Amino acid sequence: MTLHFSDASASARLPVSSRLEAYAATAPFDRPTLVIDLDRVEAQFRALRAGLGRADIHYAVKANPHPAIIERLVQLGAHFDAASRGEIELCLSQGARPEHVSFGNTIKRASDIAFAHNAGIGLFAADAAEELEKIAENAPGARVYIRLIVETSSADWPLTRKFGCDRSMALELLDRATELGLRPVGFSFHVGSQTRRAEMWTPVLDKLSGIWAAAQEAGHDLQLLNIGGGFPAFYGEAIDAPTDYAAAVVAMVEERFPGVPHLMAEPGRGMVAEAGVIACEVMLTSRKSDRDMHRWVYLSIGRFSGLAETEGEAIRYEFVTPHDGEATGPCILAGPSCDSADVLYEKRPMNLPLALKSGDRVLIRGTGAYTSTYSSVCFNGFPPLDVEVI
Repeated sequence: MTLHFSDASASARLPVSSRLEAYAATAPFDRPTLVIDLDRVEAQFRALRAGLGRADIHYAVKANPHPAIIERLVQLGAHFDAASRGEIELCLSQGARPEHVSFGNTIKRASDIAFAHNAGIGLFAADAAEELEKIAENAPGARVYIRLIVETSSADWPLTRKFGCDRSMALELLDRATELGLRPVGFSFHVGSQTRRAEMWTPVLDKLSGIWAAAQEAGHDLQLLNIGGGFPAFYGEAIDAPTDYAAAVVAMVEERFPGVPHLMAEPGRGMVAEAGVIACEVMLTSRKSDRDMHRWVYLSIGRFSGLAETEGEAIRYEFVTPHDGEATGPCILAGPSCDSADVLYEKRPMNLPLALKSGDRVLIRGTGAYTSTYSSVCFNGFPPLDVEVI
């Protein structure tokens, strides 16, 4: 059921459908604010855990590192995937045990490797010989897993090219890790962020299972398969329920990697995106000429203040306005900064109410992941995205 809550600051009524949206619609904000509902984070964790079964959940901290989220997940028994020393320190400060934190970035400073090792972190990712050498020097005897490259992805936000290595190099790196006194325990990969359907994993799993088999045939005692993230959030396009999706992925993994001793998964977006809503406002509506086919709608938040994932229009958020249910039309959506790149949706204009005007409060759904962490410090003098937790 959709309820309507009065918003005195905007003199409008926003159609909202949850406790989270009700708060975002009515609370007083003086700048764009991300509101996070911790109970929804917990519900998503429980749903994913039910589907992932024996796979350990290592929450991808980079998705949203708010301390309250980390604290709640520690209480629930989650493990963590950290990308930096800062994220490791955050997890440990909120009560995470060092053995429950993996250093999953393949690009690490030597001093940060040493810090992690001294803090008790014992599991590191690598995809290059030089990285293994840094780990061996600064975390002697550590367990390492080799990240495999995923060259073809069906995800809305692919992670190809920058991370991972191919089959021949992966096998070489297992040998090199052994030579350096490290313990190569397995492989990791990432199908790409926002892989909307479980069957989209099939070609990736088919290809990478051959590398796993080749490593075993070469005599490597592989114990760990880290299947990474990719678990989707709802952005208006139908996706499977999280438990069903996760269970389907694990079933495909078990079929192609029979008998793998230890499974890891690194949900980030799929854990926190739907637990967040951004409250912002319309700054301006305009047309460039009488011949302009589309209106321009400028929001108080843009690509530099939290909506970086609109790059390439890859992630298409849902918007709630006080005029929902009224006549709509296509518009180009843009941010407030003095930068021509600060355009959110233009190739595929958004269909929004024609009555939108300056001062209207707008809610942006599904923004709990990769928003506050992408927000600039003070680009053009605009303050960074604020965060409130309920």
